[in-house]
Amino acid sequence: MNNIDPLAQNLPTPTAARPLLGLTVLVVEDSRYACEAMRLLCLRSGARIRRADCIRSARRHLQVYRPSVVVVDLGLPDGDGCDLIAELARAEGPPPILFATSGDPNGEEAARAAGAMGFLAKPITSLSLFQEQVLALLPAERRPPGPRAIGNEFIAPDQLAYHDDIAHAADILENPPHAKALDYLAQFLAGVAISVDDTSMVQAAQALANRRARGEAAGSETAQIAGLIQQRLSRKIAI
Repeated sequence: MNNIDPLAQNLPTPTAARPLLGLTVLVVEDSRYACEAMRLLCLRSGARIRRADCIRSARRHLQVYRPSVVVVDLGLPDGDGCDLIAELARAEGPPPILFATSGDPNGEEAARAAGAMGFLAKPITSLSLFQEQVLALLPAERRPPGPRAIGNEFIAPDQLAYHDDIAHAADILENPPHAKALDYLAQFLAGVAISVDDTSMVQAAQALANRRARGEAAGSETAQIAGLIQQRLSRKIAI
């Protein structure tokens, strides 16, 4: 990464209607549904968005450009998001604004210890809350001048994005799942299912995670998740 301050460039002036105008947000997120939510939040706020679906992809992005804000999911397919946060926090030069995001609020403490400046709990749907959390960490000169109305708009990603996430989970189960794959599957499904209020999938993912945490065989839990996945794929649009 270069050492250019990502907040000290010749950027357009933010406005009350588009308070994050001029910012570039890198979202490191493996869920299509969660990434679509972030895209809508950034679009409504005036920020540009780039996406990486794993730590390796994020590092490739960061070799080319310097985002103003980085939002890192804690559960990624190739590692712990806290590791990437710590890497960015220790890098030379002024760091970007670092957010962690997760459907598990218990991850906030570890994320902040790694260097996260803020924590976005999933599901992230409130436009005003998202804007306020980002603006609170920006220098005064990067905030919109004058008063700004606080609205109550909530974003609603297309349910097809959740269908894509379910298809991704099905791909994981195509091959005989090993321990690492099951751990990833449990946290991935729990996170995306919470976002769409899919209670039965949340419960099944948590049951798998609990069984894995006890070091016990999880054949029945895996079979239950496989059945739920097939039900949702057969509907074309998951609910």
